[in-house]
Amino acid sequence: MSKNYQLELDNIIMNLDDSCVPTLLLHSCCAPCSSYVLEYLSKHFEISVYYYNPNIYPPEEFRFRCKEQERFIEEFTLNNPAVNSIHFLEGEYEDDKFYEVSRGLENEPERGKRCTECFKLRLGESARVASEKGFDYFTTTLSISPHKDAELLNTLGEEIGKKYGVKYLYSDFKKKGGFLRSTELSKEYGMYRQDYCGCVYSYKERKK
Repeated sequence: MSKNYQLELDNIIMNLDDSCVPTLLLHSCCAPCSSYVLEYLSKHFEISVYYYNPNIYPPEEFRFRCKEQERFIEEFTLNNPAVNSIHFLEGEYEDDKFYEVSRGLENEPERGKRCTECFKLRLGESARVASEKGFDYFTTTLSISPHKDAELLNTLGEEIGKKYGVKYLYSDFKKKGGFLRSTELSKEYGMYRQDYCGCVYSYKERKK
C-alpha cells in the first residue's frame, strides 16, 4: 500500500518545535507550482526557494521562468508580511548535465525513465546545496502536478536525502486542493503558465 505523503507532512508539521522555525530548501520547477506550496509551508518554515532546472529548453525559457519565480516571491512576501522569511537562490543553468543523464533515453515517453533521471539530477543538486548550507529539510514543488508520481518523488527524495545527510520533507502538494489553489494564485498574480513541462523533448511533443 502506498504511503499517504500528505498525512506524513501533516504529522511532521504538527510535531515541529514551536520554539524555533526550521529551515527548508524548496526546489522549485516554476513560479506557478511554487505558489500554493509557499502559501502553505511559509507558515511553518523559513524557506529558501532553489530554482535549479537544467532541463529547461531553450535557455531563454529558463531565464524567463527564473525571473517569474523571483517576481512571485517578492510580490507574495509583500502581500503576506506575517509569514516566515522567503529567500531566493538561483541555480546554474547546467543543461549539459541534463543531456548527460538523458543520453539514450531521448525516445522515452513523458513520465518514463528520462523523467526519473531528471528528477534524480534536480533532487540530488538540491540535497547537496541543502546539506552544504545546513538546512533542516529539503523538498520539491514537483508533487503538486497531477502528472507527477508523488510516490516516486518521495522515494527518490528520501534516498537522496540520506546520501547527503539532510532530511527530505515528504509531500504530495496536489492533495487538499493544492493544485487547484496553485491555478487560482497564478491568476491572482498574473503568472506565466508554460504549456510544456520544460525539456526539449516535451517542447517537441507540444509542437507536434
